[in-house]
Amino acid sequence: MTFQNTREFARELDSKDTLNHYQEQFIFPKVNDKRVIYFTGNSLGLQPKRTKAYVDEIMDDWANLAVEGHFYAEKPWWDYQERFAEPLSKIVGALPSEVTVMNTLTVNLHLLMVSFYQPKGKRYKIICEEKAFPSDQYMFQSQVNFHGYKPEDAIVEIKRREGEHNIRLEDVLAKIEEVGDELALVLIGGVNYYTGQVFDIKTITAAGQKAGAKVGWDLAHAAGNIKLELHDWNVDFAAWCSYKYMNSGPGNASGCFVHEKHHNSELPRFAGWWGHNKERRFKMEPNFDPVHGADGWQISNLPVLSLAPYLASVEMFAEVGMDTLIAKRDHITSYLEFILHEIDKEVESTFEIITPSNPEERASQLSVFLHGEGRALFDYLMKNGVITDWREPNVIRLAPVPLYCSYEDMYDFGQILKKGILGK
Repeated sequence: MTFQNTREFARELDSKDTLNHYQEQFIFPKVNDKRVIYFTGNSLGLQPKRTKAYVDEIMDDWANLAVEGHFYAEKPWWDYQERFAEPLSKIVGALPSEVTVMNTLTVNLHLLMVSFYQPKGKRYKIICEEKAFPSDQYMFQSQVNFHGYKPEDAIVEIKRREGEHNIRLEDVLAKIEEVGDELALVLIGGVNYYTGQVFDIKTITAAGQKAGAKVGWDLAHAAGNIKLELHDWNVDFAAWCSYKYMNSGPGNASGCFVHEKHHNSELPRFAGWWGHNKERRFKMEPNFDPVHGADGWQISNLPVLSLAPYLASVEMFAEVGMDTLIAKRDHITSYLEFILHEIDKEVESTFEIITPSNPEERASQLSVFLHGEGRALFDYLMKNGVITDWREPNVIRLAPVPLYCSYEDMYDFGQILKKGILGK
């Protein structure tokens, strides 16, 4: 399709968009009494209007049933998490038994590393990407310290080549082969939070396992954003947060994946009573008998007030389907890329998109170097109703989330951006 940088063209695209009506199912902040253009769903998704009813249902059950809500609420609390199995498995490409919800992301990654990072002898090293999200970096450092290793010896970062913004697949594979029989674990972010690069999860997983290592993925920026086939790709484990592309609310519950090949294994794990045999849980038995499947990694009674917004979201995803979502994601991201290039022609500043141009290597994010501009431009955008994300030294991250961003938003953003540059 040949794009045009006009309001009429953007509105025509919106009129043909089968997801356009979903914008009305979200609550948008306002700036100057006008709905914002929201580009930060890669940090915190907007609130779906249906969320309140899901939370109110639990509040009403708590008020009217008190402790009996565990068993007699319309959605009994004691097995509330089981409602996620079917819709969440479709979002991440898993069997229902391979997914669960609990805790928060870094907590879950730590718990999964108890099972899947088992350094022994010379096989103790972890491969991750350079400039992984800081929480992952802290996690790696503390894990290897806990096992008695030095981070500078045990943590191997795959680096970008000089002058390049993204990591090449061949460099990932070469590093895995180089570390070889010293490699215990590969754990990479499925989508790099800074550049928006999507990694080849299938190929990297196969390479890591061929080297004798376990392979896990931090899918914080991938779940609900890219096509995942975790079961078929033979991924050992994964975890993700729910508050970015899945719109479950700030700091909310994390999802976990454990491949079925590990469900009957004797892998070590930290146990708690919510992971105990469901049918015998309330018999208060002294010995741990794990639930079969990913639910067996649960520890504590689940916070259903936190799960309620997440359930509202995954049911919305079930309505839409990932294939439909991704089709719009690719199209609207390409239109935003076009808008940026068009505005670039009209101003003296230069925009450098550091996210890969290949649609297979990117998702719902464009990270843009604003050469010749500084923080003042970001401040201008925010004051004029464009909610975006600033990363030092002069990068803005733009996430045109397909559920609630419109093509007309992309056009309006371009006009506001141009005015902010020319008016300085």
